[in-house]
Amino acid sequence: MADQDNSETKRTGRNGPWHVHATELSFENPWIRVETSDVTHPNGEPGIYGVVRYANLAIGVLPVDADGFTWLVGQHRFPFDAYSWELPEGGGPKNTAPLDSARRELKEETGLSADHWHEIGSWHLSNSVSDERAIGYIAWGLSEGQAMPEASEDLDVRRVSITDLEAMCLNGEITDSFTVLMVLTALSRARAGKLPRDVAGLLPG
Repeated sequence: MADQDNSETKRTGRNGPWHVHATELSFENPWIRVETSDVTHPNGEPGIYGVVRYANLAIGVLPVDADGFTWLVGQHRFPFDAYSWELPEGGGPKNTAPLDSARRELKEETGLSADHWHEIGSWHLSNSVSDERAIGYIAWGLSEGQAMPEASEDLDVRRVSITDLEAMCLNGEITDSFTVLMVLTALSRARAGKLPRDVAGLLPG
């Protein structure tokens, strides 16, 4: 088991084909911690392995209304210095039920609430360098209300058809991987008869 103080975490042992000699905490804030491990690589060479560990789950929602439309949230993404259109997404504490976090994110970013929810997938978004886990939901039976974005968020919201959103994902206009995963997974499952009938009927065939 790891010994931990304010600056360092030490671990030793095997991690698959890697031999881990020690792991140090390089950086930490309320959202992420960065660990650097002294390792022997699978080929026997010495080296290091850096991992970003997330405090929260990534939570996303594909809301679908009775006309087959959804809502996109636009915001500037700091790491890429670029504007991005995405489905409603955010972080959910790991000690909170993911569905509760999904309901909160949808309400905060769009003002929407939903009567019906269905989990459509769970994914690792960048598994070579991080342990971030994402859970996506489809939501329907929507009611509109007042959005309540966080103080750090400057958001735009637009309503688009699911048909147009699918095209945006396939032609590269949508670059957020979580959005693409949710949209294409939901459509694939609907076309294969693997979603509840009442929401599958709202999606393009």
